[in-house]
Amino acid sequence: MKLTTRILTLGLIVAGGMAFAEGEATDPTVKARQELMKTIGGNTKALGDMAGGKADFDAAKAEAAKAAILAASAEIAAKFETNATDPETEAKPEIWSNWDDFVTKADALKTAAGALDATSLDGVKAGMAGVGGACKACHTAYRM
Repeated sequence: MKLTTRILTLGLIVAGGMAFAEGEATDPTVKARQELMKTIGGNTKALGDMAGGKADFDAAKAEAAKAAILAASAEIAAKFETNATDPETEAKPEIWSNWDDFVTKADALKTAAGALDATSLDGVKAGMAGVGGACKACHTAYRM
């Protein structure tokens, strides 16, 4: 039951992350951030679908998704460094007034993704708790 709850929670986090990146921003900095979030959200969804039984486990796809999340998460701080505004952004201004905390939360995603064992379904299931928790912690604090 706990695993099902975690997977459902992760699904909501992923959906929220994808919604974060859905608007039609015109500012190029905001657009770049949104594309980065789409990359993270889409790959997190792929892993979550495997963990939740919505998709068959595929080690190669799981490893590719993990690698994409790792690469994208390493870019979060750089993509958010400039406080660009756009009516379509859902980034809270607190990102820039609490920059060190934001970067710590972004780094937590990279750490969680790095720890995820993409070689087995059990490894993906176990690792998704950390990935989902990192996404949720940052989105709760810094996404409108």
